[in-house]
Amino acid sequence: MNGFFNVPVPVNEPVLNYAPGSAERKSLKEAIQEARSKVLDIPMYIGNQEVRSGKTAELRPPHDHQHLLGTYHISDASHVTQAIDAALAAKPNWEALNWEQRAAIFLKAAELIAGPYRAKLNAATMLGQSKNAYQAEIDSACEIIDFLRFNVYFMSQIYAEQPQSAKGIWNRLEYRPLEGFIYALTPFNFTAIAGNLPASAALMGNVVVWKPSNTQVYSANVLMEIFKEAGVPNGVINLIYPSGPVAAEVIFNHADFAGIHFTGSTGVFQDIWKTIGNNIHKFKTYPRIVGETGGKDFIVAHHSAHVDTVVTAMLRGAFEYQGQKCSAASRAYIPSNLWDEVKAKMVKEMAGFNVGPVEDFRNFVNAVIDEKSFDKLAAYIEEAKKDPSCEIVAGGTYDKSKGWFIQPTLIVTSNPKYTTMCEELFGPVLTVYVYDSKEFESTLELVNETSEYALTGAVLAQDRYAIDLATWKLRNAAGNFYINDKPTGAVVGQQPFGGARASGTNDKAGAMINLMRWVSLRTIKETFVPPVSYGYDFMKEA
Repeated sequence: MNGFFNVPVPVNEPVLNYAPGSAERKSLKEAIQEARSKVLDIPMYIGNQEVRSGKTAELRPPHDHQHLLGTYHISDASHVTQAIDAALAAKPNWEALNWEQRAAIFLKAAELIAGPYRAKLNAATMLGQSKNAYQAEIDSACEIIDFLRFNVYFMSQIYAEQPQSAKGIWNRLEYRPLEGFIYALTPFNFTAIAGNLPASAALMGNVVVWKPSNTQVYSANVLMEIFKEAGVPNGVINLIYPSGPVAAEVIFNHADFAGIHFTGSTGVFQDIWKTIGNNIHKFKTYPRIVGETGGKDFIVAHHSAHVDTVVTAMLRGAFEYQGQKCSAASRAYIPSNLWDEVKAKMVKEMAGFNVGPVEDFRNFVNAVIDEKSFDKLAAYIEEAKKDPSCEIVAGGTYDKSKGWFIQPTLIVTSNPKYTTMCEELFGPVLTVYVYDSKEFESTLELVNETSEYALTGAVLAQDRYAIDLATWKLRNAAGNFYINDKPTGAVVGQQPFGGARASGTNDKAGAMINLMRWVSLRTIKETFVPPVSYGYDFMKEA
């Protein structure tokens, strides 16, 4: 077939509201009940096989750790090698497939999620990762759908970017997949990210070995079911569950390792980078290293800001999904003229939070992901209680008898470099530093220098000069910067997401720049009537 094909122009997937009496609420409740009624045996997916090692780990809802959702089969080094072999075996046919066929597969995956799989994938995210209905909807429905649709559109734009040609020649650019396989290492907190990291590389003609977080395996299994239903060929995306070190030992010593697509902790990413550097002589090509890591995301309010705007940004930015977003507000700088009113409203609103299991749709806050996270957060809270520079003005309690529940906690500190102002916590804990309202500019310097991270941040002000000053002073402090809004909620196609400094390579998931990382360009020059003599006119006698 011949033609310059136009892909569907993407629009963002509408967010369903799950209001009482709605059809989507009924479907989701039924999907949750169906999922809770079964105990799954989740295999690895390697090539055309479902592989079971016999060594299993349990999957339990973070908000109800007495309930067993299923088990998954732990991978060893042999399974990692098997997955690489399957990927490389699938590579010749996959990279030779016409681009519009790859596009069709992932557009179909988007439609499957938007339609028949929407409730199933949302229910898996709610149960496996303890997200409420709204947080699941914006993640495991809308965002992954948007990633898939917009990526296809961006791919077509990339392929259309071609060089000029002089008279008598034709210049072409070929966007080849990378030579080897891609390793996708994905996090627990967003099902959309877990799906996008392998899918975006595969869309560009690459083959992938995918290792999800252990605490996201339950919804990763549904994603794999969707990919297979959409027509992703066997071996193009291989889903395995090894430990990080086991996978690293095989993958980062393999000659065909061509790149890593990563979202996770800064420490892990830095170790991976170091290992790749030490092994650089072993690889056929220089691997692409793409990573989005941690954040210590800020809200800074100016004395002209509206109190209700500040309070809402803090409540939503810090406590939605229990603060377990890379973008979640974790430190806030509030001017002295606003603090008393902000504090009073924060305490009042936080007292009204419903905290509990996701199955009860009235709950705004659910459980943190696992016991390790729970214990870490509890320790930070207890240290703050003991420190004379800190006061816990709301929350400060926790309970793991039924699930990993941390009560949303607001700390105010007189020390702008206190631990919880500097270190990434990844939980529902927000620390506030109250600054002299006349010291806005110096406070911006403080915001910029306090953290090694540079992922997201927000400035809240009515004064446009203050907004302009903050936008300039904090230009390197956040890859996603928000004005009069919370620092979370980036939308594919609207706010490409990613940060720099210790927050990653800023390759912006959900943007054309990210897809460019998964191709290698070949320039082709064709001369129609080639010269037949080496000589030039200047060499001739007059």
